[in-house]
Amino acid sequence: MIIRDRKFEGYTYVMAIINLTPDSFWKGSRVEASDALFAVEKAIRDGAAVIDIGAQSTRPGYTEVSADEEIRRFEEPLRLIRERFDIPISVDTYFEKSARAALDLGADMINDIWGLSHDEGMAKAIADYDAAVCIMHNSLAEVQNLWTEVPAFLQKSAEKALAAGISRDKIILDGGIGFAKTMEQNRELMMNYDRLSSLGYPLLLGTSRKRLFGGNVEDRLPQTVESSMRAAKHGILFVRVHDVKENAEGIEKAYGYSIHSRS
Repeated sequence: MIIRDRKFEGYTYVMAIINLTPDSFWKGSRVEASDALFAVEKAIRDGAAVIDIGAQSTRPGYTEVSADEEIRRFEEPLRLIRERFDIPISVDTYFEKSARAALDLGADMINDIWGLSHDEGMAKAIADYDAAVCIMHNSLAEVQNLWTEVPAFLQKSAEKALAAGISRDKIILDGGIGFAKTMEQNRELMMNYDRLSSLGYPLLLGTSRKRLFGGNVEDRLPQTVESSMRAAKHGILFVRVHDVKENAEGIEKAYGYSIHSRS
């Protein structure tokens, strides 16, 4: 997969979550706009390969904010991050207006939790900027048949991306753990995530500190790292996490080497 000018393959890379929101479910991921540069610098030092900026919480029961509010939250931090760092930047949004604003400011990828189905013009917006996209499964109704509905949604969305002109090598799929699924379905999807590879696209896994692990959010880091190590063993291209250092180290352990030490 290509994001910005980087080709990602043959390893499991860490996407660092930077939340410019006051209500994200894990308080440790919330970053004040004034601290965004420090948070990104730390994430890169800890092993992040991509930065994912979110300006709207999508936790269970979240209250939606407008595209204009999203843009207000990410505009200045994104501009400064782009000026300071050469790392690929993803912006987490399902609004076409927000996506175009982010791409104008130098973002390289749009991470759409509605898989290009919320705003009709989203796919074209991404194609217009020759950007990358993460297509996540989501639904208004809870999934009934996990291994029929999720692949079908992702395949349809990927076809929409291609039809709009998004390059095939700039598409990655996310099964949407924690979205429109029961706890049992989330666990089943996580344990068999590599089945989605049959769709022919690289995969991104997002389990970081989520409810499928049970207990309190503060205590879910070990299970998150374990899921990242499992992802590495099954060839998943990216894990999207709050705790970069611990997950990067877990991945290195699973592979037996660090991406930074490869020749």
